[in-house]
Amino acid sequence: MAGHSHWAGIKHKKGRADKVRSKIFSKLSREITVAAKLGDKNPEMNARLRSAIQSARAANMPKDNIDRAIDKSEAGDQSSFESIRYEGFGPNNIAVIVDTLTDNKNRTASSIRTLFQKNGGSFGSQGSSSHNFKQKGVIKIDYNIVSEEKIIELSLNAGAEDCISYAGDFHEIHCEKDEIYKVKKQLEKNIKSFISTGIEWIPLIYIEIMESEKPNIISFLESIEDDDDVQNVYTNVKFKD
Repeated sequence: MAGHSHWAGIKHKKGRADKVRSKIFSKLSREITVAAKLGDKNPEMNARLRSAIQSARAANMPKDNIDRAIDKSEAGDQSSFESIRYEGFGPNNIAVIVDTLTDNKNRTASSIRTLFQKNGGSFGSQGSSSHNFKQKGVIKIDYNIVSEEKIIELSLNAGAEDCISYAGDFHEIHCEKDEIYKVKKQLEKNIKSFISTGIEWIPLIYIEIMESEKPNIISFLESIEDDDDVQNVYTNVKFKD
């Protein structure tokens, strides 16, 4: 897929530019800690932890930070984090899903609701916007690591459904969400470095937005992503070229 008319491409560029920020490291550390707490401390035996560590490495997180995040999972006073999904509609009625990892759901819900309302959106209940999406396993690999032809071959052989290449930035592999770690394990035989691995919400239908409205919507989406409790933001916006 050429260009970056979708939020996925824009978000990747933003993440790459901001990857040294402590806020990004903090979110990655939280995911590592939770993954280690819920499963084996050995990433070879814990697919979620392995993927979290790979994402941290892709963001150039120092090894000491990764080790501290794993060690934190064994602390007796470790807070109990909960994964909570929030949904709603943003400017121009774009559908938005917000995945959070929080130790205080009242604080998080209040923050997310305020961000929607401040930007002319509406905060909804679970299911209000997610019917516009489907959940898929999504694996992202740096574009320069492997050619488009090779990654398509590897993806199909691994059991993936689709492979989209954002020229110059990354390859995005889609599969059934229950098959993601099976597909990932096959890819790891040929690829050692991954940008991210996880279950994502893929839009069924996109809402096209004029270029003139792009700054307002990008500002809204980034304000949500900047919240400390937010791990991922998904939307069905598509910006016209």
